[in-house]
Amino acid sequence: MATLATNGDENEERHATMDWEQLSYAVIPTDYMYVMKSNPDGTFSDGALVPFGTIEINPHSSVLNYGQGLFEGMKAYKTPTGEVQIFRPEENAIRMQMGAERLLMASPTVDQYVDAVKQVVRANMRWVPPHGKGTLYIRPLLFGSGSVMGIAPAPQTTFLIFTNPIANAYKGTSTSLTLLVHHSLPRAFPGGTGGIKNISNYSPVFQVGKEAKAKGFSDVLFLDAVEHKYVEEVSSCNVFIVKGDKISTSPTAGTILPGVTRKSILQLALELGYQAEEIRISVDEFLEADEVFCTGTAVGISDVCSATYMDKKVEFKTGENTVTRKLFETIRGIQNGLTEDNRGWVVKID
Repeated sequence: MATLATNGDENEERHATMDWEQLSYAVIPTDYMYVMKSNPDGTFSDGALVPFGTIEINPHSSVLNYGQGLFEGMKAYKTPTGEVQIFRPEENAIRMQMGAERLLMASPTVDQYVDAVKQVVRANMRWVPPHGKGTLYIRPLLFGSGSVMGIAPAPQTTFLIFTNPIANAYKGTSTSLTLLVHHSLPRAFPGGTGGIKNISNYSPVFQVGKEAKAKGFSDVLFLDAVEHKYVEEVSSCNVFIVKGDKISTSPTAGTILPGVTRKSILQLALELGYQAEEIRISVDEFLEADEVFCTGTAVGISDVCSATYMDKKVEFKTGENTVTRKLFETIRGIQNGLTEDNRGWVVKID
């Protein structure tokens, strides 16, 4: 799918030549990744860019035996003027630190995290799609690479970042989602790890997600684990409802991931004059919403055109002249450099 091109001079910077119109969510290895390992005292130092490739890991490592690992998701965007920027990377760094505390792992500082992300994006700059054609997905990982035998946290942690160009698979309100509300199987339990990006949070929902897609649904919306009554989260994104001028989303409370896009939308909604609240939403209230949308790094802001619960299908307003569209255009403008960022959310890659 991708080839390397030069301008005739071997000393000139090579760039990726791709059919960006055909870009999808396929695996596309880029040139470099970033690797940094923790010191015995739990600090990090001496991280470096290395050529992208396989890594060696001891069979005794805690991540292989006990799932001690976290991941983050971010994107690098190319602006209309050709600049490259990332969106609120410090928030991802803080969320990784929260997850690391929960799983007893050493984690990089916010400055180390952001600097590493900037380095790996800069090194893979030729893989950032042209403006409007996609983004460079950034995947930071933190995992227990140290060896253990008994059930215990790893003595060493590895911080690794790789990148992959991806399409605008979710183009805001141009691709509406259809959700199946699962009434029995919860995604997360109180006291568990639903509130962090633990690597083991996601594979348990593969089966129900596959079954839902086989029935024609885009994804699954899960309810709370105690009463099976309150809306929590979709497989990999947060969910909002709109009723009149009120925008609501469920409180994180340990079972819902505190999404960076979610946090940004709550702030933008208030700035745009809407009421914005974090409140428990019953499935009945959810089905009575005017609009529903999902937020996340992958989905951005994607509207939901319908949801089905216990064989009852409800349709929601989508398209032009919706609150969802207004929020989508607002945050997309900031991320893609179409709108001036006056909140300090955007970090330029020089």
